[in-house]
Amino acid sequence: MKDQLYVMSAKIPESGIEKFNEYESRVLPLLKEHGGILERRLQSHDRLKELHIIRLPSIQSFENYRDDPRRSQYTSLLVESGAATELTIMNDLY
Repeated sequence: MKDQLYVMSAKIPESGIEKFNEYESRVLPLLKEHGGILERRLQSHDRLKELHIIRLPSIQSFENYRDDPRRSQYTSLLVESGAATELTIMNDLY
């Protein structure tokens, strides 16, 4: 079975940029512990939009990452940032 590919997009209000970046700095390192790789982290010039391309070995790995209590303890930072996020499971066509 192929890895699962996810794309996360975020729209961040200017007032929430610092909180969003703090949240990301806390939770993205946890990906590795669940077998994941952050392939790309892209940010617009104004820092108000962000895109992550994430690869995990399985849906279960993603669920384990999502439910990791260490990740959950930082949810308030994401909420305080006011960021609107969207996660999409993608197919790698190459």
